[in-house]
Amino acid sequence: MSAARSFPPGFDWGAATAAYQIEGAVDEDGRTPSIWDTYAHTPGRTVGGDTGDVAADHYHRVDADVALMRELGLHSYRFSISWSRITPQVDAERLGPVNPAGLAFYARLVDTLLAAGITPVVTLYHWDLPQALEDAGGWTSRATSYRFAEYAAVVAAELGDRVGLFTTLNEPWCSAFLGYAAGVHAPGRTDPAAALAAVHHLNLAHGLAARAIRERVPSARIAVSLNLAWVVPETGSAADRDAARRVDGLQNRLFLQPMLTGGYPADVVADTADITDWSFVRSGDEELALVPPDVLGVNYYTPTHVRHWTRERPRETADGHGDGTGSPWIACDDVEFPRPVGPLTDMGWGIDARGLAEVVRRIDREHPGLEMVVTENGAAFPDEPGSDGTVADPERVAYLRGHLAALADVIAEGAPVRGYYVWSLLDNFEWAWGYAKRFGVVHVDYATQVRTPKDSARFYAGVVRTNSLTLDTGDAA
Repeated sequence: MSAARSFPPGFDWGAATAAYQIEGAVDEDGRTPSIWDTYAHTPGRTVGGDTGDVAADHYHRVDADVALMRELGLHSYRFSISWSRITPQVDAERLGPVNPAGLAFYARLVDTLLAAGITPVVTLYHWDLPQALEDAGGWTSRATSYRFAEYAAVVAAELGDRVGLFTTLNEPWCSAFLGYAAGVHAPGRTDPAAALAAVHHLNLAHGLAARAIRERVPSARIAVSLNLAWVVPETGSAADRDAARRVDGLQNRLFLQPMLTGGYPADVVADTADITDWSFVRSGDEELALVPPDVLGVNYYTPTHVRHWTRERPRETADGHGDGTGSPWIACDDVEFPRPVGPLTDMGWGIDARGLAEVVRRIDREHPGLEMVVTENGAAFPDEPGSDGTVADPERVAYLRGHLAALADVIAEGAPVRGYYVWSLLDNFEWAWGYAKRFGVVHVDYATQVRTPKDSARFYAGVVRTNSLTLDTGDAA
């Protein structure tokens, strides 16, 4: 048996990428190092010692890549801007001079997209902080928040006549907790107090940048993309439910509350009192951070299962929750993350499309009327070209089919989800995993830079073309 799912008229179908993961050209046209250049070039930080120096060479292949997007029928393309290209000489005290070549690259990308009938969607920060700012404290310093707002204003002034939606931050949870507590992302620090300071200054940066963009371009719409978790306690016990509360506080509420309703969750502040006194929050900061976005970007990949750790057995830590040098889950020493049961992606992440629907339902319930877009959703699998040159990736097709079915169902319930962006358009530099993991619907041969659309790209193009999904009824779960 098969079932059909239709999406609303005008639903926005797109794909997403990030600057350091695809652009390459790290020392061309005035660009200076970001924290990811430094991190990737530090021995032992990335798989195989891989770096983003060349990545998918998008910087030199814009025309071909946009043509590929047009071939797939994409409505929109969500890309991030390398701050180090825009103001290469930024430091804690001043933004520094604007680099015309850096602005020109993104202006040309925007114009090329528009000429192809594709809407550009800009992300201002996807983890690649200029190294000079990290040297001055990075996101632990409030000065970084103010420099970010100034940078956002520069980009908005240049592109705001052609770009209608600006995303301030992508997944600030990763920037703060993976970068400053776990040490598995740039800048590679393992200081829980620094991570909490980074949380606040990222929230502050969102509010300051949103205001700066609206001042320069009153018609601009503001978004922020959060990797919101469906946190599932293993049992209904009080201990497991409390474990879920703490993880939900760190992953979800530390960003949702400051941006959407104001202030910080009292329980999270209490949970972390032994780590910090939160004195980095100054009078008036909560008002500055409180800028509800016009669009909330929802990034979802996998569920987060938790349980209380009794210490009576070896602790389970699912992949991505720390590598032994540090943990993103501060104040959660008695929480563990059971290894997923069932089908897994190449990242070791469990596959459960219900989580996407549950995250959307929660936002709609707690913040009725807030427009949402799924700004990232996808999966890594070890796919390679066959002898005939095609790339079959049935596992990714099944993943996308199941998640799109779940999304269609929750939209039918009335949730205001206006679009979906697959992650990722291209195989790319997967952060600390280097080139060992492939998320793209388009295969990239890194030796030749040849692009080959996978079966998942053709599947996705069919969904985009028809604005609907046909699936076996068993695939919807």
